[in-house]
Parts: sequence; structure tokens; C-alpha cells
Amino acid sequence: MGETHIGRRDRLAALVAGRDAGALLVTRLVNVRYLTGLDSSNAALLVPADGPAVLATDGRYAGMAADVCPELEVVVDRRAAAALAARAEGDGIARLGFEAHALTVEQHEELAAKTGVRLAGLGRLVEELRRVKDEEELALLREACAITDRAFDAVLPLVRPGVTERAIAIALERRMVDFGAERPAFASIVASGPNGAIPHHHPGGRAVERGDLVTMDFGALYGGYHADMTRTVAIGEPASWQRDVYDLVHRAQRAAVDAAVPGAETRDVDAAARTIIKDAGHGEAFTHGLGHGVGLEIHEAPLLGYDRTGKLMDRVPITAEPGVYLAGRGGVRIEDTLVVRADAPELLTTTTKDLLVL
Repeated sequence: MGETHIGRRDRLAALVAGRDAGALLVTRLVNVRYLTGLDSSNAALLVPADGPAVLATDGRYAGMAADVCPELEVVVDRRAAAALAARAEGDGIARLGFEAHALTVEQHEELAAKTGVRLAGLGRLVEELRRVKDEEELALLREACAITDRAFDAVLPLVRPGVTERAIAIALERRMVDFGAERPAFASIVASGPNGAIPHHHPGGRAVERGDLVTMDFGALYGGYHADMTRTVAIGEPASWQRDVYDLVHRAQRAAVDAAVPGAETRDVDAAARTIIKDAGHGEAFTHGLGHGVGLEIHEAPLLGYDRTGKLMDRVPITAEPGVYLAGRGGVRIEDTLVVRADAPELLTTTTKDLLVL
């Protein structure tokens, strides 16, 4: 992906120039990875408005950096950000942009004290670039979602009375790795019976019982990209209230997916689902935003909620995950990862959303 990373850095350089800065010091590790391909625990990148970028990392990653991004000059220094700030000063850069959301106050004070450059927060420029995915990124995300679908199918026979939430979660994570995932994209959620009323329940020792709804929220990490899917199943013939709530969430989720088109306001996509749930009398039981962007992070821009602003764009992957949570009884959440497309949303998680009765 060498040419891809060069193109990303060029686009970032143009944004930096538009902010009247001589360069941007990138210190968020996920952003360094996006711009260079280097996945490390210590790195920084200097992206001038005009001229070649410079990467800094410590000796543990020097060889990896040379292999992954041979087109870049690599400075080997444990204090990567400070080394690049000094480099910027030496190159005559008077105004150095930095990622204010990533740099600590202590780090900022250190850079300000040790260099003569003027530091200026430039906002989330790299995150703006990351929002719209290229086709290489979407291919990785598509495979992450395919692994997630396969793991769900493989584990379904295990979801039966007597099996604990924790055992199901472990099985899901093991299957994802067996099918090619680097690891789970996040800590898997398995919530059975009344625990289903807790959106981010930690799977524990409760055994699944007949009459339960069981919500499973999980995803695979593949090539650095995160999948995210939720399905709720019934153990035995569901009660009428369970089927009613499931059908309600299913309708709301479908409406949100249909609304996820280029140019749509993020809060309007949320409203497409939220209005259906509210009109059915369960508005207060939908306690979170509709969804979020996915990519190199499991939660990234854009965020979709009733109080969020911004518009969707073509090739932006998001989740649509409405839910209804009834304290003491249980809950339902249905979630897909999808890509906003000009013609119609592309669903990346394709497991059926019909209620499965096990």
C-alpha cells in the first residue's frame, strides 16, 4: 500500500497548507499507521505542507519501518515527537500544527519548552481523511465482516439452555481467529435473559435458559479493520412481547439502513430508527445513538445520534444498531456494518435478521 500511503500524506499536506501551518506533527498512533502503514507502540510523523514527510520511532521498530515504508526517512529516537519537533525547527518551520486531542498537556509543555516553533492545534485533520475509505480499506473491512458472519453461523449450535454467556463469547472469539481474524475487534458481548437490558453487558456465568432472548455483539479484526455485528436470538418459542419488540427493532434498523445515503444528516438517519421506536412507546428504552463509523478503530467518525451533526458521504462505513432495553425482562439489538454508497447501502454483515428461534 506504499502508493496509497503516499497519496494520503499528500492529501494531508494540502489540508495543512490550508491551515497556514508549515507542518503537522502526527502523534496518534492509529493516524501514524493510516499515513505510513507502521503499526507500533511508539511513533510520530512530521508532515510538511511542502516537502517529504519524516517518520520517527524507536529502535524496536526501526527495521519494521524500513520494510513497511522504505520511501520515508526514518529518525530513530525514543522521544519520537520531540525529535520531530526539533527537526521542524531545524527546517525553519515557524508554525507547527499538532493533534490537540492526542497530545497530553505534559507533552505539549515539553515540546514548547524545547523548541522555538509556535505550536498550533489544527483539529482532527487525519480523522477527516480517514472518514471516507478507499477500496483497499473496504476490502479489508469486507473480509472482517465475512469472518464475523462465519463465526456466528459456527457458534449458533452452541447457543442452547445450560451454556453460559462466557462460554458463548469465548466460542465466538475462538471461531473468529480460526477463520482468519487477527483477534476480536472488541470484547464480545453476550447478554441473555434479563441481562439483555444492559446494552454493554459483560458476559458472565449466567446459563442460557429456555424463554430467553440472547443478544450477541461481536466482530473480527482483519488487516487492522474492525467489524461490528449484533444479532438477538430466541431460545425456544418467544413470548408475544419478545416477538413484538424484535419486530419493532427490526423495522427500525431497516429504516435506518435505507436512510443511510450520501448527503443524509447523521441525526436524520438516527431519527429514521428512533421515531419508529418512540411511536411504539419505547422511546426511553432506546438509550444510545444509532451507530458509528468503523475502520482502523471500532468507534470513529461519524457518530450517528439525535444530537450529532454532519452529513454522510459515499464510501463511509457505519453501523446501524438500534435497540430496545426493558429492565428486568431483556432486550433486543440488531446491528449491521454497512458502507454508504451512491446507489444503495452495501451491507457488509449479511447474516439474516429474521428472528432465529433456537
